[in-house]
Amino acid sequence: MLDDAQDIHPLFAGAPSTTEFKKLRKRIVRQTREAIEHFGMVEKGDTPPKWLVCLSGGKDSYTLLAVLHELKWRGLLPVEILACNLDQGQPGFPATVLPEFLEKMGVPHRIEYQDTYSVVVDKVPQGRTFCALCSRLRRGNLYRVAREEGCSAVILGHHRDDILETFFMNLFHGGRLATMPPKLLNEEGDLHVCRPLAFVAEADCEKFAKSMNYPIIPCDLCGSQDGLQRQQVKQILDGWEANSPGRRQVMFRALMNARPSHLLDPKLFDFQGLERGSLKIDGNPEALPKLR
Repeated sequence: MLDDAQDIHPLFAGAPSTTEFKKLRKRIVRQTREAIEHFGMVEKGDTPPKWLVCLSGGKDSYTLLAVLHELKWRGLLPVEILACNLDQGQPGFPATVLPEFLEKMGVPHRIEYQDTYSVVVDKVPQGRTFCALCSRLRRGNLYRVAREEGCSAVILGHHRDDILETFFMNLFHGGRLATMPPKLLNEEGDLHVCRPLAFVAEADCEKFAKSMNYPIIPCDLCGSQDGLQRQQVKQILDGWEANSPGRRQVMFRALMNARPSHLLDPKLFDFQGLERGSLKIDGNPEALPKLR
């Protein structure tokens, strides 16, 4: 993709010409493409699938939107993109920012208004966090919009750090080894939910969106609440990263290198069926007896 006036998507107009930014942009685009290919996010068929790309107005979703359009612009992403913002009725939400931005950028979009804020405030007891209920209501509305628009997938802007933080939240508070998967099927089985930024660091999203001067909209609904579990986990990870740079990436790689035979879940590995004399196949310990 050449950055001249005749061959550039409006989302990249005015991009910094510094070597540092070019490296950043190239890295994010490469990592996004790798995630899309590695996890098979693009459905194969006679016609290109249609993606509902969820746009909150935060740094991550702007980065997602721009990178997907660059991949599509290069001919590397054979999908139809529809950007969608769900206006949840939060007091003070700048409702005109995203529609004006998307119109200016020439991005096909849909703005959906649903006052989930009032529901969350009414249902969640004082002192409790809003995230769980807010997320369920938002997800339900986005699934509905995706079906109405004929989309096969809902695309979210969660990045590598979101995935890591969710893993540790489940580990510390949920008593399970689980995180946000890069690709899943919704409960009804009619929509994929994908996270193309799964390999991208949060710091890179922040640098990218700030360098591009995108109009960032903060989330005042949950971000204003103190003592969130996610913030606590983020502080722990920040401390580890400060003491040992690269620790986040090492931990993330571990999520892609699970060994059921070296954990303790009998639903994943048949410990009772493991007998003396069992043979390894090609030296692979995971080839030992599994659940039947």
